[in-house]
Amino acid sequence: MREELLINVTPREVRAALLDNGVLQEIYIERASRRGLVGNVYKGRVSRVLPGMQAAFIDIGRERTAFLHASDIARPELEEEGLAPPATKSINELVHEGGEIIVQVLKDPLGTKGARLTTHITLPSRFLVFMPKGNGIGVSTRIDDEVERERLREFADSFVSEDQEGGFIVRTAAEGISMEAMRADMLYLQKLWDLVQSKARVAKPCELVFEDLPLESRIVRDLLGADMERIRVDNEESFRRLRQFAETFRLDVAQMIEHYTANRPIFDVYGIDDEIQRALERRVPLKSGGSLIFDQTEALTTIDVNTGAYVGHRNLEETIFRTNLEAAQAIARQLRLRNLGGIIIIDFIDMTNAEHRAQILQSLEKNLLADNARTHISEVSALGLIEMTRKRTRESLEHVLCQPCPTCEGRASIKTAETVCYEIYREVLRQSRQFDCKEMMVLAHQDVIELLVDEESDLIAGLETITGNPIRLQTETLYSLEQHDVVLM
Repeated sequence: MREELLINVTPREVRAALLDNGVLQEIYIERASRRGLVGNVYKGRVSRVLPGMQAAFIDIGRERTAFLHASDIARPELEEEGLAPPATKSINELVHEGGEIIVQVLKDPLGTKGARLTTHITLPSRFLVFMPKGNGIGVSTRIDDEVERERLREFADSFVSEDQEGGFIVRTAAEGISMEAMRADMLYLQKLWDLVQSKARVAKPCELVFEDLPLESRIVRDLLGADMERIRVDNEESFRRLRQFAETFRLDVAQMIEHYTANRPIFDVYGIDDEIQRALERRVPLKSGGSLIFDQTEALTTIDVNTGAYVGHRNLEETIFRTNLEAAQAIARQLRLRNLGGIIIIDFIDMTNAEHRAQILQSLEKNLLADNARTHISEVSALGLIEMTRKRTRESLEHVLCQPCPTCEGRASIKTAETVCYEIYREVLRQSRQFDCKEMMVLAHQDVIELLVDEESDLIAGLETITGNPIRLQTETLYSLEQHDVVLM
């Protein structure tokens, strides 16, 4: 694989595109007005305690209060003994209204929900995650080699003194690193925690205590793998800042960072904007002629696989199998590109061959291995459905870039002009029976007025006879198709 990272910086927005062999795989967008909160540490104030939900709402100075569950509240006296907080422990015993509490954001606000919080503070660096209220040494499960896992654990253990507070998790990126690199990360994290503590002591309630790195630095710190070949930044100041950050924390990628200076926008050169536009569309065409249909709702996302124009070369079962195989690869990419999370239902085309179903499942799992978000996939059901989950920590691409249609209000459909004509008919009758008038005027969208004048002209004539009043029709250019008014004169 050959990976590239493209970073486009404007005064109010930063966009980062991750390419694999020239194909866009992931897009990250951070706007000054809606910067992500995950990782930020706040000095919050408990605004409301809900014993029935075993949770509390915490004011952290944002538009919506954040949510803190009892299970996300650290209890050092139990953690030291390796015990989990008992499920019966009441939230009232852990926090109280008006109290101050240091919290960290686990999940960004999503839709109408506030941010999800925890008091289990974690501070990440390139190779380690420091847990000030934890203990012991953990190693990422993605490091499979048992010898390497033990080596890293011994390295970390040798640097941790008995009287030192907190624990560490060795990240996947630490595989193969030296003792010196791990030691440097440990010292950095301990100094950072001291700084956070000192700020927390003097901070006012609802104030930000620690803010995570900007988008471009976070990606370089957390997401870049061994396959990365080049990082291109189109802003000189951001280039210098990122280069300095890499020389401090990611020396292995510092030389990969380039300043893009050509006149043509960097995202235009690689066709990124076109890819983003396609990722917002409901239908995704497949090379074979088939297609994927994405429907994103509040509760889950459904993906329907269609054969379309693909007719295959052998028989129906082979055609279905080939379409599903191509769809599995495309779905894995689209989940990353659209950043879809939560429950996902995939409706593959029904397959009678059990071996084909198993191959489709294996293909989907294989293509999801490159995904940084944690996924869990169920077996293929008898109906050809696959239920899966993908960890969601930030808004989907659609939610970041779009808003619900003001006309259909998210229904994805609107009433026909004919339906609106009949609504107007009923409204005119209702008004005429309640109020006396000499004339009535109907204000509506052009399509509705044209239908009333042409095909439904007998409807208006009948209304004039029934009500005994002349009815005038007037087009309102600013009205949506569903909008209409009946004015009494």
